[in-house]
Formats: sequence, C-alpha cells, structure tokens
Amino acid sequence: MDFTPVIAQVLGMLIWFIPAVFLIALIKSPRAKGHIGELIVRFFAHRQLDEHTYRRLHNVTLNTPDGTTQIDHVFLSIYGIFALETKNMSGLIFGSEKQAQCTQKLYKRTFKFQSPLRQNYKHLKALEATLGVPPEHLHSVITFVGGSSFKTEMPVNVTQGIGLSAISSHSSNPYSARLKSRPCCTHCNPAAVRRRLPRTASMCKTLSGVVTRQPSDNARNAAARCCYEQ
Repeated sequence: MDFTPVIAQVLGMLIWFIPAVFLIALIKSPRAKGHIGELIVRFFAHRQLDEHTYRRLHNVTLNTPDGTTQIDHVFLSIYGIFALETKNMSGLIFGSEKQAQCTQKLYKRTFKFQSPLRQNYKHLKALEATLGVPPEHLHSVITFVGGSSFKTEMPVNVTQGIGLSAISSHSSNPYSARLKSRPCCTHCNPAAVRRRLPRTASMCKTLSGVVTRQPSDNARNAAARCCYEQ
C-alpha cells in the first residue's frame, strides 16, 4: 500500500499547524502581551488626546542612580506630565496602594507581580530628576487592559481600559495661568507652553529617535523652570 499521499497530506497540515502553534505561543508570551497592550494605548491616545495639548512619547528610557528605567508612555501637557504604565493582564487582580506586590489569579493559578504603583513611582522620580519638574506637576496613571477584574479597592489613578480619562480629568485645573506670573514667562500662554513641549521632551537624554538635538544643562534647567515652576 502506498502511503505517500497520506504522508504528503499530513506534512501539508503540519506546514500550517506548526507556525500557528508558534504564533499563538508568541502572542501569549508576557513580552508580546505587554507590547500589544502598549500599542492599544498608543492607538487610543492618538485618537482621543488632542495632539496640540498633549505631547505623546512612548517607550521612554531614562537614567536612574541604579541604571535605567523604561516608561511605557509619557504625556506632556500644560496640565502636567503624566507617566502611564500599561498592564495587559486577564484574570482577577488583588492589591493595594501600599503593597510591594500584587496578585493575579488566573483560573486555579496564582502569580505575583511588582506593584505598578511602585514601578511608576520610580518613573516619576526619574522624570523629576531629568526634567527638574516639581513633583506636584507629575502624575502617575496605571491602566489594566486585557479584561482583568479588580477584586480589591484600587486608587483612583489605577484604571481599567485605556486610562486616558485619568489624564484628561486634570484638564479642569490647568496651571498655565500661574506661569504668566513668573518673570521668565512673561509671554507664556497655553499655545506658547505647547510650543515648548517638544523642547521639553528633548531634556530626556535617552530619547534617541524622538528628538535629535540635546540642549545644554543650563538650557534644560531654564526651560524646566520657565514651564513648570509655580
């Protein structure tokens, strides 16, 4: 009996089956899920946040005393600087503001992961050190995408979905008017501040690919004082 047609048919199925299994495994990997979550936030930020009000930066790497830290999304605006940390997770999420770790319960399995609040606190401190921005103008936002459900009470800056409402909610209390009282900000107005934002973004020394010209330390500090001091 000739098994050649059967073998050919099986091989033909494997040609499609093996790549499909590999692709599914790749998509389910933590790194791929994290990247997908970040892309989702990018997409909605582009559609929902006014580009003239919010300067969007993604995958920002900043120097820290113990190395570097990577921020998923940074939004610069006249309402403050927002560091947004994305978690693409499913299942049940347990945690609190003061815990060092949170818990994910997925079916019968339990996983521990670093508290995104603590993770983003490090991001805020890196932004504060790099830009010389007062901490009251820095805002932490955590967003869980992927269909997870909170089983414990979370702070208001920990959200489900895209998390952009936690950013736009600050729009009712802009501090741009207070800038006009600064001696160095005689001509500051919302439009002028927005024009400064790309230059403010260039303060981040490791934003290669986003900006090309790096200002001197004096220029960086002067811009930070002009745009962000009360």
